[in-house]
Amino acid sequence: MTYLQIVLNIPLNQTFTYSYIPQENEKAELKPEIGKRAEIRFGNRKAVGFIVAVSETIPENCPVGAEKIRPVTKIIDTEPLFTEEIFELAQWISKYYLCSIGEAVFSIIPSRGKRESSAAGFSFDSELSEKSSNTLSDEQEEAVKAITLSAQSGKATYHYLYGPTGTGKTEVFLQSAEWLLNSGKGVIYLVPEIGLTPQVVKAVVNRFGNTAAVLHSGLTPSQKLTEWKKILHKEARIVIGARSAVFAPVPDLGMIIIDEEHDGSYKSGETPRYHARQAAMHRCAKLGIPLVMGSATPSVEAWQLMIQKRLIAHTLSKRLAGGAMPVIKTIDLSKFKNPGCISPELADEIQKTIDGKKQVILFLNRRGFTHFFRCNQCGYEIKCKNCSVPMTYHKNENRVRCHYCGWSADPPVFCPQCGSLDVGYSGFGTEYIESETHAKFPNARIIRIDTDSLTKKGELEEKLTAFRNGEYDIMLGTQMVAKGLNFPNLQLVGVILADTGLHMPDFRASERTFSLITQVAGRAGRFFPDGKVLVQTYNPHREPIFFACKGNIAGFYSYELNQRKLLGFPPFSRLVRLVFRSANQAQASNCADQAADILESLCGKNADVIGPAECPVSKISMNYRFQIILRGLNISVMQQAANRLLTDYSHPQSVYIECDIDPVSLM
Repeated sequence: MTYLQIVLNIPLNQTFTYSYIPQENEKAELKPEIGKRAEIRFGNRKAVGFIVAVSETIPENCPVGAEKIRPVTKIIDTEPLFTEEIFELAQWISKYYLCSIGEAVFSIIPSRGKRESSAAGFSFDSELSEKSSNTLSDEQEEAVKAITLSAQSGKATYHYLYGPTGTGKTEVFLQSAEWLLNSGKGVIYLVPEIGLTPQVVKAVVNRFGNTAAVLHSGLTPSQKLTEWKKILHKEARIVIGARSAVFAPVPDLGMIIIDEEHDGSYKSGETPRYHARQAAMHRCAKLGIPLVMGSATPSVEAWQLMIQKRLIAHTLSKRLAGGAMPVIKTIDLSKFKNPGCISPELADEIQKTIDGKKQVILFLNRRGFTHFFRCNQCGYEIKCKNCSVPMTYHKNENRVRCHYCGWSADPPVFCPQCGSLDVGYSGFGTEYIESETHAKFPNARIIRIDTDSLTKKGELEEKLTAFRNGEYDIMLGTQMVAKGLNFPNLQLVGVILADTGLHMPDFRASERTFSLITQVAGRAGRFFPDGKVLVQTYNPHREPIFFACKGNIAGFYSYELNQRKLLGFPPFSRLVRLVFRSANQAQASNCADQAADILESLCGKNADVIGPAECPVSKISMNYRFQIILRGLNISVMQQAANRLLTDYSHPQSVYIECDIDPVSLM
């Protein structure tokens, strides 16, 4: 008799013991092994689990006697689906992100019903499409040399490729990957987009032939499994994919690449809430291999690590396609009386561009639904007295509220700073902008690209190709068009309202606003020197907008790091976020209150317990949401406190507690 330890995709951090009795005429390859799936009866239902241990005797921790141990129904796989290294990674995910080992294993191995969150853009430029390697600039050559040298050292090294859009970061990634493949190693290449477009796959397959495998959530479970087995069998040596590709079981892995490292979609939005960058760092450290990251707008954490020399920075400064960095100009909307969403100056430039047979992108940040209080005379905005973040206006209760600490107040009738009565709330919507564009440019061919306007598979690629081929004059786009896309005939980029993202009650709001303006500006003038970017704003002197429009990258990061230091936010602290959600508002609130008291006693002076407060989005899918933020220097102290709460605190079953280690968003 053989006994198997099996993990299931459930939030119980334990294994379940089953027995295995060989059947007559059973194929030899269907014998139980660690890493294979087994079908079992769990309670009254059928379930599939992964075998994580095999023994000839009953495990000591088995809570039942031999007579009560059920046999498995069948062994599903003919070969194991994970290696020892991948199982160790699952154990680390389980421990670090406080989820069950079963949830960790199932998040790694291709299985049904998993989604990756939609992300902010494509990452592959058309500079990829050649079959052979391109000639490198001196800067690129230096970077490739440093990366390949460190790959030979057998030590984990972390590299960062930093430079404006169009400076050839992708070519450095690919030539480094090529060198590693030629030396018999495998490579993982992460990009922050789920629907990896056909052009991306085609470009990498052109360069690397059939040695490329693609992993992303657009694949069916069986397609994923096919790619997974190709990787295990060394048929595919370079794996391209969104965040979950960081777990690809590449034998002899030699390097992990993370393109657009700053992108929020590298953080999982469901259990386990892992960050691909953190998982990549752990994997590279264990294997002693280089991690190569890159972006035109690094995350603030990465910038700080570069300052501390904990990341090796490689700067690329030359645009390789011959274009120049575009001229960026701000348009102060407070100088116009009701200009609509397109100011006269922007309208004039759009008309000139269309008349010159060139193309326009109008970029709108869809997150601009939030109404924020603003004085139209002096530009004053209400901020929370405790947290130095903008207050959000709640129309239904007619109050302004801070979503960090919960402090609220009556909205002022006049400006507290200058006494003006000319105060109000701002915000635009996408359909409104589309109709105004049609009204102002009746002869222009206009296309809109956002999640609302894309309804069928492949439609995004069709629309982008049509715009690239010159079938449209103006493209209205959201974050989808902010990064990585190359349009040879694009001359003008207009940012409709740069301020909207700034009013999110999240300490990363400035960073996201700066990154979006910088990235979207990078679309213009890639192939000719007269690209223009016009940024409409009510706050031209707000730091993220001011620095982005001046192209002063170092100035922004210096300012932002000072702000974070003053407020005690990452990278000068670590955070753990706990969200309490329930259809019963009172129960969710009470549960959060009790949890705050427990956490205070568990953390003592080692961490701040901020909250409880209503989440910025206080109700989702009929569930009320409250949050507590733990903030401190020692992440393990906060992990232990959160883990104690999750395992020992008896709370109503109607309340669900989500735990997020190192959250990217506090919404």
